[in-house]
Amino acid sequence: MLASRSASALQRPSAAQQGRPVGGLPAKGRSTPRRSPLCQPLRVATIPSTGTEQSEQPAQGRVDLSAPPPFTLKELRDAIPEPCWEKDTFKSFAYLAADVGVVAGLAILAFTACPWWAWPLYWFAQGTMFWALFVVGHDCGHQSFSNNKFLNNFVGNIVHSTILVPYHGWRISHRNHHANHGHVENDESWHPVRKSLYDEMEPLARIGRLSLPWSMFAYPFYLWKRSPGKTGSHYDPNCDLFVTQTEKEQCVASNLFLIAWLGVLGACTVQLGIPAMFNLYFMPYWFFVLWLDVVTYLQHHGSHDPEEKLPWFRGQEWSYLRGGLTTLDRDYGIFSRIHHSIGIHVVHHLFPQIPHYRLETATDAVKPVMGPYYREPVKSGIFPTHLLEPLVRSFQNDHYVDDEGDVVFYKRDPNLSLSKALKEQKK
Repeated sequence: MLASRSASALQRPSAAQQGRPVGGLPAKGRSTPRRSPLCQPLRVATIPSTGTEQSEQPAQGRVDLSAPPPFTLKELRDAIPEPCWEKDTFKSFAYLAADVGVVAGLAILAFTACPWWAWPLYWFAQGTMFWALFVVGHDCGHQSFSNNKFLNNFVGNIVHSTILVPYHGWRISHRNHHANHGHVENDESWHPVRKSLYDEMEPLARIGRLSLPWSMFAYPFYLWKRSPGKTGSHYDPNCDLFVTQTEKEQCVASNLFLIAWLGVLGACTVQLGIPAMFNLYFMPYWFFVLWLDVVTYLQHHGSHDPEEKLPWFRGQEWSYLRGGLTTLDRDYGIFSRIHHSIGIHVVHHLFPQIPHYRLETATDAVKPVMGPYYREPVKSGIFPTHLLEPLVRSFQNDHYVDDEGDVVFYKRDPNLSLSKALKEQKK
């Protein structure tokens, strides 16, 4: 039930003011005079909670992410310099070529000169580069690799197939994720589990989805069976992910690319042997999966501030802008550049058309408009070990959300543990 607002509370903005898209993402335009972001006073409204649980009032110095922000999506868009929207095909291919060169170099070096004790170092290094390749394909999926849609999809199919990702299946589900970020039911991958669904899940399924380290190896299973509460598969053209005939055909096309790549892997296995391929490809693949799950989970869970709870929305309380503002930027130390700035996530989630190499400039441009709504990422050392704390904290506390309420927060199941799950499974 909606709580009544105090007399001092701001009135709810309209859908346009909240940045709620009509018919997809708003088109970039300059139809109204541009307002200087530096001249806009930032107001933080104290809005009572919506839903079945009380929204915790933010401490001094924090903003209430469960309340509508005092700026619009258009104001953020207008603050971004025009060059940030430009796609440089040559630069995109340069990043791809560099990644492919490093992957090939690591594989050749490992195959010809790697002592047994150094294989784990190779697995990690090559898995790290597989994740970099994924991010290039990620730009293709957002059509920010180039201005040529056919080229984007062709490169994306090739790059993602080499790391066993069905490009079009992923692209379409990822598009749904961006269009519904922060929505309890409509978000796609790391969305919350409703209490009723949580209670219905098998004990070991809860462990696999909601505990460490198992959740950090979930990606191949997500591609096969999607998330709890979703049906179908990224490989099945009859899945409800694929609405149009074109999308169904694209799903089949990506499957054919994958089959071709599996043929390449089979030929390499015949030529080099199973032990060599286990070390050269299979183990790096799982390090890639680990990178993907850690990074994508931390983009939407585990605030820098242990006292801050990230809201999830439903119904009239959800908007594209409010959902996007709950995402998080992260600093990955030396890996930030290797992974093509994937840690710069807030502006990417709101404006996925921006190429990865322009995200830093775009983020700097929107900070004056966002004010305290932009949360600076904690500065990393050489290695991003500081991210272990929010990762562990989130998995210890973020288990399910209420079935009712337009603004909800994660709740904890104190009985979630592997030992208890195994006992329940045997009953």
